[in-house]
Amino acid sequence: MAKSITRTYSRYTREAMKLLGQTIRLGRIERKLTVQDLADRAGISRGLLQRVEKGDLKCEVGVVFELATLVDVKLFDADASSLANHISRTEDKLALLPKHVHKTKAVDDEF
Repeated sequence: MAKSITRTYSRYTREAMKLLGQTIRLGRIERKLTVQDLADRAGISRGLLQRVEKGDLKCEVGVVFELATLVDVKLFDADASSLANHISRTEDKLALLPKHVHKTKAVDDEF
């Protein structure tokens, strides 16, 4: 049986996820959606939605992003069309960089 890995997260990461979860909860309540209503729309269980709203870092990022979209929480300062432009520019930059990163050996410059 595989060992369970205990991950540690920075304080910033924990607080950011907590804020995102609370923002999703606020969006849900402002739209007068019950936990079950939003869970049904997202195709997930009530328990998973409750974990997201509590800021659980083990939730899938795709689920969190979908929930944010459903309650109109903006994840980036961009609309859908400018988001596509950002993706395209980033892909162009990535195409110019090496495909792999290799560790470099320390240079022995002691003569």
